[in-house]
Amino acid sequence: MKPIWIVDDDQSIRFVLEKALLREELPTRSFTNSREVLQALESDDEEGGPQVLVSDIRMPGSSGLDLLTKVKEKHPGLPVIIMTAFSDLDSAVSAFQGGAFEYLPKPFDLPKAIELIRRAVEESQREEVSEERMAAAPEMLGQASAMQDVFRAIGRLSQSNVTVMITGESGTGKELVARALHKHSPRAGGPFVAINTAAIPKDLLESELFGHERGAFTGAQTMRRGRFEQAESGTLFLDEIGDMPFDLQTRLLRVLSDGNFYRVGGHSAVKANVRVIAATHQDLEQRVKEGVFREDLFHRLNVIRLRLPALRERRDDVPMLARHFLQQSAKQLGVEPKRISDAALARLATFAFPGNVRQLENICHWLTVMAPAQLIEPKDLPPEIAGSAPESAPVPAAGAPAQRSPEPATVMAPGAAPAAQGWESGLEAEALELLASGRHDVWDALTKRFESKLILTALANTRGRRIEAAQKLGIGRNTITRKIQELGLED
Repeated sequence: MKPIWIVDDDQSIRFVLEKALLREELPTRSFTNSREVLQALESDDEEGGPQVLVSDIRMPGSSGLDLLTKVKEKHPGLPVIIMTAFSDLDSAVSAFQGGAFEYLPKPFDLPKAIELIRRAVEESQREEVSEERMAAAPEMLGQASAMQDVFRAIGRLSQSNVTVMITGESGTGKELVARALHKHSPRAGGPFVAINTAAIPKDLLESELFGHERGAFTGAQTMRRGRFEQAESGTLFLDEIGDMPFDLQTRLLRVLSDGNFYRVGGHSAVKANVRVIAATHQDLEQRVKEGVFREDLFHRLNVIRLRLPALRERRDDVPMLARHFLQQSAKQLGVEPKRISDAALARLATFAFPGNVRQLENICHWLTVMAPAQLIEPKDLPPEIAGSAPESAPVPAAGAPAQRSPEPATVMAPGAAPAAQGWESGLEAEALELLASGRHDVWDALTKRFESKLILTALANTRGRRIEAAQKLGIGRNTITRKIQELGLED
């Protein structure tokens, strides 16, 4: 294990901390000033640097705050604890702004100081693992079984040019999957071109897709290549395909059928060498029944279908995604990445995330700006999450968290909705959202999630003992066994 580095010009402080840490079987190394620390960090020390740095704020020569700044430039993930006998506001603010893990006023209670150092060690080890995971898989993240299924599908399709349909709720990362399919395909050397068919007015969409000839309409002063031509030898990603106007669906079907299209106002066929990946959050089968989506186009697009799970279906991924987005937000804003406590992660994992991964990303961006300290605690979370009910509250149905009204706040996270009153309101909100989406399986969808949550909670309570779980739920053991199989809870 890497040692704890102690920096203080007071020999008694170094001695006390060294002895206390050694009793805790934590190795140490001591320094009397900042210059010695910086020299040690620059040298190829066989110890490989510190696990945690504990530094006094006022020392001869360079101060602890100056040392903090220089250390963070080269070792941004290293937890630094600043000690001082001068407990003033400016020092505390400067320490946290510089990225200190914690601020420790002197004289300190030794057991509390050791506990703080232990927390810093745990954070350091967690950051090392997190950085390894991010370096290994920066493209897409997900350990949940549902996401592993998606990754396996991408792998199987890696050498294929087949048309793919990606379905899933808004914010689940459909474009990320499309980009991954392109990156790992034989067309990876070609362009990846994306277009949201719902975001472009109907009158302009045809020209956007297929291009136009000079003089085709008022304002068309030059010939323009459309997205199909721009994606030549590559991949064209058609997002929100369910909103494509009906007459344009006919033209798209023609391209998919024989690979040819005409620019608007053109008379010569253009050959398209493009792989098409489509995506939608809508139920296309229902759109076909309603007569607003062509059945033949649906079957042409629906060669291979990938369904992306909602974030509430992969709650185990929330901690990893949250840490990733906090790192990402800090890099975008040019600030020190904030850390998030296990308690805050546990609270996050109970939230329903109606906006899915995109909402979590926005929340992490909000936390990077708004959280008052470097370590994010449950009280720092946005009102709609921090205001959710404690663990002792009734288990919410349909995967929706129990919530209570948030405390008054002037700043909300992007896309946030006010917290609901109780789990029944959460269920009502979820049902309304599904009903508004046009789905016709709302009863089955919510019932399955309700039953899954009840059974998993009971099994967790009985440590996996099915008979005892069935007794507590008031159902027969054959019933719980059958439900576990039907709901796919065997794993």
